Amino acid sequence: MKICGQNIRKVRRSKDFTQEYMAFEMGISQKAYSDIENSKVKINLDILTKISTILEIKPSDICSISHKCGTNDYEDKYTDLINYMKQNNIPIPEEYI
Repeated sequence: MKICGQNIRKVRRSKDFTQEYMAFEMGISQKAYSDIENSKVKINLDILTKISTILEIKPSDICSISHKCGTNDYEDKYTDLINYMKQNNIPIPEEYI
């Protein structure tokens, strides 16, 4: 998952956002946010959604900016969630499609 953290950092910097700003927007400490970018914690769907909303990109873009994140396991879970939502007529925000 190290590539995902690097991609998040790359997009954050391109938007001139600080780690402190990202942490504030996510409701976490700067240290906790730094751990996300440094791949010290696994990125779950909640974290991915918050980060992608702040950076104004699709959650899937975080891993597809430069190849894939470590394994396809995360992408598979994301795809499974989207498919579940579609099958159960749960509205999916446009930015996540």
